[in-house]
Amino acid sequence: MQQQLLQQDGFLEITRRARRNRKSSALRALIQETRLHPSHFVAPFFVIDDLDKKIPITSMPGVFRFGIESLLKEIEANLQLGIRAINLFCYTTEEKKDSLATEATRQGNLLQRAIATIKKELPEVLVMADIALDPFTDHGHDGIVDDAGSILNDPTIVILAEMALRAAEAGCDIVSPSDMMDGRIGFIRKALDSNGFHQVSILSYAVKQASSFYGPFRDALDSAPKFGDKKTYQMSPANVREALLECMLDEEEGADMLLVKPAITNLDIIAKVRAMTNLPLGAYQVSGEYAMIKAAHEKGVLDEKKAFLETLTAIKRAGADFIVTYAAKDACEALKRYEF
Repeated sequence: MQQQLLQQDGFLEITRRARRNRKSSALRALIQETRLHPSHFVAPFFVIDDLDKKIPITSMPGVFRFGIESLLKEIEANLQLGIRAINLFCYTTEEKKDSLATEATRQGNLLQRAIATIKKELPEVLVMADIALDPFTDHGHDGIVDDAGSILNDPTIVILAEMALRAAEAGCDIVSPSDMMDGRIGFIRKALDSNGFHQVSILSYAVKQASSFYGPFRDALDSAPKFGDKKTYQMSPANVREALLECMLDEEEGADMLLVKPAITNLDIIAKVRAMTNLPLGAYQVSGEYAMIKAAHEKGVLDEKKAFLETLTAIKRAGADFIVTYAAKDACEALKRYEF
């Protein structure tokens, strides 16, 4: 009898029924609090010095190294989905690497040619360029190394500023320093402004942790450090106050936007940074985060598109205005097919 009564609608005097707002797809969509849109995504691309090549990266299913001509086709496909921003990373062959990353600052290098071609052929695309030395150094670190193996901060930022100038000269919209050297934002800003590039923005990787989730990325660029680790310049994942300090310093030095990396493991930091700054804030769903979801899908553990949609929504919900993600195309497809 009690079970029958409990099954009767309205037997219990529950005045507030939150489930009423979940009763239909139309109602759920009407009141959805956090929304993703293709314009919120930045698609990262790896560029190689071979016009028509498209080489799969085995540790990152669905991700490739592109020659410039192949890259143009891929960017056009992204545009059709509404993805209008890209971030470029250059693959450098071993014979072009050295201890001073001279290829990073050479006039006419791959980064300059890629940017110039994209801006000529697809001027509506927002082009970001990664500013870091590890793809260009023979030791795999983001800075100049002395005889004792220490990363030299000030000589490094001089080279980073010159690399940023090469990108600006080619027509880059945003330079994105990811090296984590002290003072590099202010130095790059002065270099850009003194050379007439007042309109080139700086997206600072203000919070970039010494994370275990970067492995597939280092495969993609063949940029793993040949010795030691990056803990003297990349941040400890354990520290929140230090992350906020880095953001404050970069904002004071002239950053136009801030970035947190990795994303999924730093939702709390994204939320705290969002609360302390009015600058646009991005987050990077990094290669390991992407590869884990792909691997779980391949094993039949989960649906990758649903998982990307859920994780990217969580990143947006935490406070990110935009998200750098290798799953940009997957997410756009998921937005068409799935609802929460």
